[in-house]
Amino acid sequence: MASLLGEQLFEISSQGPPPPKDFFQLVNTKNEVIWRSWRISLQLNCRGAPPKELRTSHLEFLHHKSVLCHFSHVEQIGTVFGQRILEYTISLCQGKFDYLERLPDNMMLCIMSYLKLKETTLLAQVSHRFRKLCNSEKFWEHTVRNRCDGFTSDMEGIANAMGWRKTFFTFFHSSGRKEQHLAQID
Repeated sequence: MASLLGEQLFEISSQGPPPPKDFFQLVNTKNEVIWRSWRISLQLNCRGAPPKELRTSHLEFLHHKSVLCHFSHVEQIGTVFGQRILEYTISLCQGKFDYLERLPDNMMLCIMSYLKLKETTLLAQVSHRFRKLCNSEKFWEHTVRNRCDGFTSDMEGIANAMGWRKTFFTFFHSSGRKEQHLAQID
C-alpha cells in the first residue's frame, strides 16, 4: 500500500479572505508541510515581492512550533482553506492516509464495475473525485461493456456518438426513467 503514496500527498491553493486577498498554497509531502503565500497588492512596496515559503516537518507542524513563529497561528490555514482542510492536513501529518482516494482512476473504475448502480450513486456523494468518476464517460463505457449482454461492436459507434450513459439508459436499463433519475449524480 505504501507504493500508492507519491512524494506529494496533498496540495491546495486559494485566495485568502478579504481585505488583503493574498494568494496561498498548502502542500503536504511525505515528510513536511509547505506553506506558500503571495502578497497581492497595488502598493509600490509590494510589487515584485517574492512568495514567502515556510517548510516544516510533520512533527513540528503537529506541535505548532515553527508554524506559530511564522504566522499569527495555525488557524490561518483553517481561515484560508477551512477547518476541514486543516483537520485533513493534521491527519496526513499523523500518518492517516486515505488509500482509496489514492488509487489510480483505472483501478477505481475496475472496482466500481462491481458495484450496483444504487451503490455507485452513493459513492458519487463521497467526494468530488468520485463524483467526477461516476459521471465520466469511461465509467459508463465500462458499465455498458461489462454489464450489458446485448452490447455488440456495431453499437460502439452509436455509444460514442450519443454518449455511453445515454446508451445505457436508452438500450439496456429496463427501469428507464426511475433509475436514470437515481443515477443522475450531477
